[in-house]
Amino acid sequence: MNDIEAALEELRDLGLYRSTRLISGPQGPQVLLDGRPVLLLCSNNYLGLADHPRVREAAADAAMRWGVGAGASRLVSGTMTIHGTLEERLAEFQSRESCVLFGSGYLANVGVISALARRDSIVFSDALNHASIVDGCRLARAETFVYQHCDLDHLAWGLEKAPPGCVIVTDSLFSMTGDLAPLSGIVELAERHGARVVVDEAHAIGAMGPGGRGALAEAGLEDRVDVITGTLGKALGSYGAFACASSEIVAYLVNVARTLIFSTAPPPPALAGALAALELLVEQPRRVEKLQANAALMRAELTSAGAEVPAGRTQIIPLVIGDAEATVAVSVAALAHGVFVQAIRPPTVPAGGSLLRVTLMASHTASELTRAAGVIAAAIRQTRMGFASADPGESSKKKRKRSRDDGDAAVAHAA
Repeated sequence: MNDIEAALEELRDLGLYRSTRLISGPQGPQVLLDGRPVLLLCSNNYLGLADHPRVREAAADAAMRWGVGAGASRLVSGTMTIHGTLEERLAEFQSRESCVLFGSGYLANVGVISALARRDSIVFSDALNHASIVDGCRLARAETFVYQHCDLDHLAWGLEKAPPGCVIVTDSLFSMTGDLAPLSGIVELAERHGARVVVDEAHAIGAMGPGGRGALAEAGLEDRVDVITGTLGKALGSYGAFACASSEIVAYLVNVARTLIFSTAPPPPALAGALAALELLVEQPRRVEKLQANAALMRAELTSAGAEVPAGRTQIIPLVIGDAEATVAVSVAALAHGVFVQAIRPPTVPAGGSLLRVTLMASHTASELTRAAGVIAAAIRQTRMGFASADPGESSKKKRKRSRDDGDAAVAHAA
């Protein structure tokens, strides 16, 4: 056995092995997964716009007009009229002077953080920030101070010892826990200590705030942070990302952000689709209200069915199981009865914190969510019973198989 085979076998034994699943057709509430119809509860297509006819048509028209690819990086020949149009609309939507597009949310966060964090400064990053922020901090020339999750006291303590010109970076809506950053407190601390603030609104845009403009807009803070990053690949149903800021900062990013300078520009069809989705969001803000209503309903139904649901109000509902193998077993049991909810395991979450990440769409129906809540709660209940009663000497492979079989039987009863 070589080192790669050994590493894969270790991942399997730890319950951390991953593989891709094949979805046929568009990302709607119901999809075909490996040829089977299932209810999709782990997509970030929050507003159901990825397969909207107007979004599809815009992308198809753009492919015919501008071609499939941009052909070069932004600073060579890759910036096309569709890039400029979408940047203008996004800047207006976010109430900022300017905007620049990146190829993905990962590239946006890595590029922005590594550009703004100077060698003699410090980046302050929430402990549960997205991996793209974590890697941006690692690639920056500055020191990184990781403050405890949403802990303003810890952040304030770090800032007291920091030089001027530091950077605070946080998700606004955390992608795994579904909770919100204390944005008002962060902004106040930044203003007191002369620090810049970067906020990633990836999961909040289209999901909260007036007209779906995000958590910063909901808090009335959009003009008090230095950079807002966001994605086109979640509520806007496409692919790509952006950074909105002052004209000066955007010009700086264009000249310094390596992930923009050395990457091919985002493709025209994706941008045209995102532009159409943005127009729909502006025209139909009730999509945001429907998403919020679905989130409230699912939280209530899960609680009623006996699941332990953390306090919150967002469309991301984490159901913490703890053990990685047990979490996978719950996911498998739910899937056997047509509910696709993904198991999230280390390193995405801390060791011992594996969870089911339930995400809602505005296009889910009440009846779909009610049934899904019963299926998921029953799968959790029975899987936990199976793991609790397992023979201590039982192999992990046998334990996983038995727990999945038990979970299937329990969910069949609930369904």
